Amino acid sequence: MNIRRREFLALSAAALAGHIRPAAAADAAKTENTLCVFTKPFNSLSFDRLAEAVAELGFDGIEAPIRKGGHIEPEQAADELPKLVEALAQHNLEVTVLTSDINDPQDPLTEKVLRTAATLGIRRYRMKYVRYDDEVRIDDQLANWRDQFRDLAALNHDYGVTGLYQNHAGRNYMGAPLWDLARVLEGINPADLAVAYDIRHATVEGGTSWPTTFRMIAPHVDTVYVKDFVWKDGQVQNVPLGQGRVDPSFFSMLRRSGFLGPISLHEEYLDHRDADLVPQHLQAIQQDLKTLRAWITA
Repeated sequence: MNIRRREFLALSAAALAGHIRPAAAADAAKTENTLCVFTKPFNSLSFDRLAEAVAELGFDGIEAPIRKGGHIEPEQAADELPKLVEALAQHNLEVTVLTSDINDPQDPLTEKVLRTAATLGIRRYRMKYVRYDDEVRIDDQLANWRDQFRDLAALNHDYGVTGLYQNHAGRNYMGAPLWDLARVLEGINPADLAVAYDIRHATVEGGTSWPTTFRMIAPHVDTVYVKDFVWKDGQVQNVPLGQGRVDPSFFSMLRRSGFLGPISLHEEYLDHRDADLVPQHLQAIQQDLKTLRAWITA
């Protein structure tokens, strides 16, 4: 273990002993959740048009794809991300979450993107997934990821940002069953590296047991992702919010827990690659946001 990580782990242990909440300190004074929207369907829009459209929908901010094939390529973040932030600011919007390709603290691009985000006041970024190798023992892989995530958390700590690992359904995604992600995050301060809890993916994997796994992972949860699905012919199919298997009672659990972190709405049942569908995406998101607000306040 290097000196930097040893010092970081000592700080994390002290913070956890002090019962620091998973949400960033700025969230502690809030009385309601920040609502943002994942803008993957809108890569074809200019920054100004994107900001205008999101403001018209009624969100507080966006989850911006700053990754390969995203609205901004990570290599261009230093030049382009300030322009996006400025366009959003004209409509009192923020980049609530930056979606990235980051999971390796040794990658030179990691520090460049984090430095740019921190300079612009972006406090959260979603990490890139890691996947299991069928030829390697599970325990060995979890141990390796624990070291990797601790080093990344130390880097996040230096820049004052929070990395978010999303639970994603699928046979080889680390974090799909959530118990493994809890093991990897053990001892890491959630202010430095936490969970973007996706209720859709948790329901796909957990069926009716998702409340149990949510309670298990809840101390690590910083941000919540919302979307819906049905099973059709043995396959998962994304559907509008409220038309699938996601249980609205989840939001009652969130209220009781005192969660005041961001909630990010994902609309993924229309083809995000077709620029001609932008008007349909906007209509779909408007309806999904209406459903989400009803669930949050019920």
